[in-house]
Amino acid sequence: MIAAVLWTLAGCVALFALSGRANEQVQIFWFFQPPLDALLAWSSWQVARRATGALRRFWLVMAFVGALVTIGDTVQTGLALAGREQWSTSGGTVQAVCFTIGLAALILAMLAHPMPGRTRREQVAFWLDAATVLVAGAVVAWCYLVGPDDVLNTMITGAAILTSGFAAVKLVLSGNAPMHKAVAWTLLVSAVVNATGVFMAPGADGPMPAYVYAVRLLPSLLIAAGPRLQELLARFDENVAFGARRRKPYSLLPYGSIAVAFTAMLTMIPEGPHARLWGAAAGLGLIFALVVCRQLSAFHENKRLIDQLDATLADLREHEVRLRHQAQSDGLTGLANRTCFHEEVAAELSAPTGAGLTSVMIIDLDGFKAVNDTLGHAAGDTLLAGVADRLRDSVRTGDLVARLGGDEFAVLLRDCGTVGAAQTADRILHELTSPIPYEDTVVRANASIGIACAEPGDDATSLLRSADVAMYAAKHAGKGSWKCYDPSGPQPVAAGPGHPRRDAE
Repeated sequence: MIAAVLWTLAGCVALFALSGRANEQVQIFWFFQPPLDALLAWSSWQVARRATGALRRFWLVMAFVGALVTIGDTVQTGLALAGREQWSTSGGTVQAVCFTIGLAALILAMLAHPMPGRTRREQVAFWLDAATVLVAGAVVAWCYLVGPDDVLNTMITGAAILTSGFAAVKLVLSGNAPMHKAVAWTLLVSAVVNATGVFMAPGADGPMPAYVYAVRLLPSLLIAAGPRLQELLARFDENVAFGARRRKPYSLLPYGSIAVAFTAMLTMIPEGPHARLWGAAAGLGLIFALVVCRQLSAFHENKRLIDQLDATLADLREHEVRLRHQAQSDGLTGLANRTCFHEEVAAELSAPTGAGLTSVMIIDLDGFKAVNDTLGHAAGDTLLAGVADRLRDSVRTGDLVARLGGDEFAVLLRDCGTVGAAQTADRILHELTSPIPYEDTVVRANASIGIACAEPGDDATSLLRSADVAMYAAKHAGKGSWKCYDPSGPQPVAAGPGHPRRDAE
């Protein structure tokens, strides 16, 4: 790399030393080209040896291009050294043929390089963006590069600029360029320098200043430095050299292309109507059409993404509802679980009218273990599900039935005092007298019920504890009964129809 830089600097010094002697300057210009071309071919070959798959294929093409250019420039060097009264940097037939073949091979390699992970719509959008940049480059070449006396050379130079620009575009847009970002920048800078060298003397028909020859020599160094840099990066860390990069979700290149083409057309307007102006206008119109197509594609893509987002949000909401239901309900019976019941009781007690109008019931099944032991767990599950249905049928719509665990249930009675709670307990006991079908037999459930009505200062924990105390008192007194917890002391409370009289606690 250092030798290539020193070699190019020596060539530039020689060009300035021979200022005013165009023939010798052209000879120096071509004499310093082949070693740089050879470096391009050799470095590309070394990179290809380390790469695999599509990357290896691309760098083999680069090595082939470097070899072709080396042959063409070597032949041209011999012709330049034997020539007389030269001033143009244009190559001869052999050099032009080698350059054209190499350029075509490079374009095909870039077009064939894969862009994984892209949908068909994304690929269309990429090519539309790339096309706008290429058309803008063609407009610039049409306006400034094409001269009446040297059309072939200026068109070839313009093609070289467009190709280097396309490589940079592919790097920016694809996210899967076959080279490191720093390497692509050398190609981009070489395109800029190449264009600058042409713009310095676009219609020259005689000897040019030394700095023009020097500027036109620099792109060869930059193009050769890219593969050499890629080789060095691959030698030390292949993941960095060949790793895929995150592609940007948007691109400003099409809008930059509009600005470039519009500026080129504006510079042509003072010269009046002519072929260059009409060509620039046609190119600008084509760019606008490509950008419109790109925007339409983006609108369709945005609509697809919005629809996809809506569907995803709907799935998330459904999943959230399902998770919330699973977190707050019992899997067997579908009733609220202990956590949900405790939260609902706490919320009800925090309301201004909670105390005195909120009651809870703790219901414990009697003989559930015997059903499990004699008929099996399936029978026990059937019994629990049947009891859950009976409880739902026995309460009002606004009340909450929960399974606290095992064979223990609870009911939150909103806007319900002691009398209403006692009536609900009677309905529950009455409903539980009906047998629950299981296979070719039936199962039955008795229950002990404890009732507690909220008092001022009660919280959810104390209220549930009071109902639990009443339930154990009912279980101790006898099966199929209920007790109402009263902190003021025992009071007579009548049981429901068909049930013995029990004292309240």
